[in-house]
Amino acid sequence: MSSVNALLAYQWETQPAAGKFVIESSNAVTTSLPWAAQFAQRLYTETGNRFYDLIDTVVLGNDERRLAAAVEAGWTPSKVSASVYDNDKGMFPTVLFDKNKPAGFVGAELKVEFVADFLAANDISRSIHGRPWAKHRYAEIESSPTASLAVVERHGMRSFAEEASPSAEDVLDVYDAFRTRPRDVDEAEGFQIASRLVDEAIAKIGRDYACDRFFAAERDYWTKRNRAARAQKARQDKLGIGWANHDHHTYRSSRESFKDLVAIWEKLGLFCRERFYAGKDAGWGAQVMEQPVTRIITFNDVDLSAEELMGDFSHDGLKPKDALGTVGLWCGLHGEAFLQAGMHHLECMFDFDALKEQLEKEHGIRTMKPFTDFAYLRQAFTEGERWKVAEKRIARLLEKKLITDAQAETFRKDGAIGSHLENLERNDGFKGFNQHGVSEIIAATDPRRQAQADAFDKVKYQTVGSH
Repeated sequence: MSSVNALLAYQWETQPAAGKFVIESSNAVTTSLPWAAQFAQRLYTETGNRFYDLIDTVVLGNDERRLAAAVEAGWTPSKVSASVYDNDKGMFPTVLFDKNKPAGFVGAELKVEFVADFLAANDISRSIHGRPWAKHRYAEIESSPTASLAVVERHGMRSFAEEASPSAEDVLDVYDAFRTRPRDVDEAEGFQIASRLVDEAIAKIGRDYACDRFFAAERDYWTKRNRAARAQKARQDKLGIGWANHDHHTYRSSRESFKDLVAIWEKLGLFCRERFYAGKDAGWGAQVMEQPVTRIITFNDVDLSAEELMGDFSHDGLKPKDALGTVGLWCGLHGEAFLQAGMHHLECMFDFDALKEQLEKEHGIRTMKPFTDFAYLRQAFTEGERWKVAEKRIARLLEKKLITDAQAETFRKDGAIGSHLENLERNDGFKGFNQHGVSEIIAATDPRRQAQADAFDKVKYQTVGSH
C-alpha cells in the first residue's frame, strides 16, 4: 500500500441505520425480559455502561423483515456461516439468524470476561455451555417466547460452531508467562523475551487465543498502577462484566523501539489500520492496529515528523533524535509502555456523562476537559496517575541534555503523570478517532507542561455539573 493510500484507507463514517437497529434490538430484549431491564438499569447507574454497548450478538428469529433491515443497515453474510452476519463499517455486534426461533424473536448475548464471574456476581445459578477456558462459553440468563438474554465469553473465536480449544493447563501457563514477563529490563532484551514468549504461546494455544491472554495480562498490569482503573474495575466486577467494555489499548513508544512494538503486535495477528499525525508543532504520530478475531485495537504513539509519516515508519524503524517530543519524554521518564511503564491508558466504552459524574461522586476521581465532544464520539481522560520517576532515568535524560536541571528537580520532587483511564462514548457505531482532539490531549499531557502547573489545575479539569 502506498503512503498516500495508507493515510486515506480508513475513513470511518457514522452508521445511523445500524446504530438504530442495535438500540431497537436491545430495547426489544429489555422490554420483554424483567431481569434484563433491571440489569440494564444497574449497568447504567452502578458502572456508567450502556446495555447495548455490551451486546456481542443479536439473535433474530425466523423473520425475513428484521433480517432485511439488518442487511440494509450494513450487515453482510460472514465467512464462518450463512446464518451469521457482520457489519465491518463500524463497531457493531454480530447478527445471528436462527430459523428455529419464531418470527419476531430477538435475543441478546452480552460480552463478559468470564461467564462464571457474571453468574457469581449476580447470584445466578445456570448451566454454563463450554468447559472452563474453552474459546467460547455462554449461559442463558432469561428467556420468553419472544426474547432471550445470555452472557458469552470469547477467547480468540468469533464463530458459533464447536471448535477445539487448548487445554486449561496450557492456557493458564501462557497467561502466567505473560503476567510475569520481565519488564524492568533493557529495552532490547525486554522485546526479545516478549517475542519468545509470544512464539511459545502461539505454539501452545494458537495465535488468537494468545492475543486474548496477552492483552488480558496487559490490562492487569495497567490496572494495578492506576487508581481510576482500580475503582472502575471494582464497580464492573460487582456486576460481573470485567473489562468486557474495552475499546482500545494505548501504548507510548520510543522511536528506537517502535518497529519492535509493531512486530510483536503483528505476531499476535494485529494489522495496521489508519495512521495519525498531529502536526508539525505537536511532533507525534500514531499507528492504529486491530486484531479482527479478538477485536483488540491498539493505538500506538511515537514522536514523528511529517516526512516520516509518508514512509513505512511502522516497519522501517525510526532513529533517535536530539530532542524529545511528548511521547518520547514520557518513555524517557517512565519506560516503554510495552515494558516498565505499562499502557498509557485503556479506553473503554461508557455513557460519557454517567461515568464522569459517578467517578467523582463515589471516588473523588475527576475528569479532564473532553478532547472530543461530538454527537458520535466523546472522549476524556480521568485525572492522571502521578508516578515517581526513577533517579537513573532523570540522570540519563540530563546526561543526554534532553531535560533541563530545573525540569529534573521538578520530576524528582513531584514525579510525572503516568497513566489514565479514558472515558469514551461512541454513537452510531463510529469506529474512528478524532485526530485533532488527540493532538490536543497529547500537548496537554506533556510532562514539561505539567512541571510548570499543578496537575489539577481548574483550567484542565472539569468538575461534575460543569459543561
